[in-house]
Amino acid sequence: MNIKRIYMLLAALAYANYSLAQTEDAQADSIYIQEVQKGRGPSKVLHAEPLFIDLIRDLGARKGEKEWNIGMGLTDNLRFDSYEALVEYEWAPINRLGFEVELPFTFYSPLRGTSKEEVPSNRLESIKLATQWSFFVNERMATSMALGYINEIELSDFRSFGNPLIKGNVYNPFFVIAKRWGYNFHSLVYTGPKFEQDFESKHVHTVYNINTSFHYMITGTRNFIGVEFNKAFETNDFDMTIRPQMRLGIAEDLLVGIVAGIPVQRENQRFSSFVRLIWEPGHRKGGQKH
Repeated sequence: MNIKRIYMLLAALAYANYSLAQTEDAQADSIYIQEVQKGRGPSKVLHAEPLFIDLIRDLGARKGEKEWNIGMGLTDNLRFDSYEALVEYEWAPINRLGFEVELPFTFYSPLRGTSKEEVPSNRLESIKLATQWSFFVNERMATSMALGYINEIELSDFRSFGNPLIKGNVYNPFFVIAKRWGYNFHSLVYTGPKFEQDFESKHVHTVYNINTSFHYMITGTRNFIGVEFNKAFETNDFDMTIRPQMRLGIAEDLLVGIVAGIPVQRENQRFSSFVRLIWEPGHRKGGQKH
């Protein structure tokens, strides 16, 4: 057997092994997706959910799904550091409808050369209540859509807590559309206006948000890597933060998400980081949340 035939044989074996691996990966993805989508309840499409601007519940949520989130973040501002923390509970009382309650905290630490008077006071930012209704779920198109609403009752900071207790309200309707491309690739758009009302001044500040995300889900798992583009449009102003991220399953019902924040224009803040711990009590592959 001459050397050329040996090379051809080795190439054929390598291609056969690669093809077999690809087939096995595709079969694993197909089986996993079927387990998630064919669980008890109405149809549901497996989507990768962004980690920073997360959804109220899964798109196509099924009755009985629930989830606890604990989040912690650090933002490097120009004159001080801010530390964010949140506790969040979300659940689906009926099919396709989700609710959420969240308590977000912010704590501040001055940087060198900055006096304490220049730094905002620590605060419980708001009492956040939200709902989301998945009105379109199509397994053949691997596409889901939802409408939702977030209401934030804004509280005064700890320095002047109770004077007044409630300083404003935020009204935030939103729309979500998500599509899975093949087995592994996921895209999602989350968009809507945010109206921030200050009770004392009667002023209403309007921001329009467009958040897009793209993820690659690892074969046969809930792990993914991806990126969010969080964009905010105001009068004569535009801000965007790029957030590369990853999610890892560390137990059957426990996930951890890690996010970095890179502002496109460093007007007031520099880099940031965020970690989200996700606990899904009662999770079953194919029956509860993916």
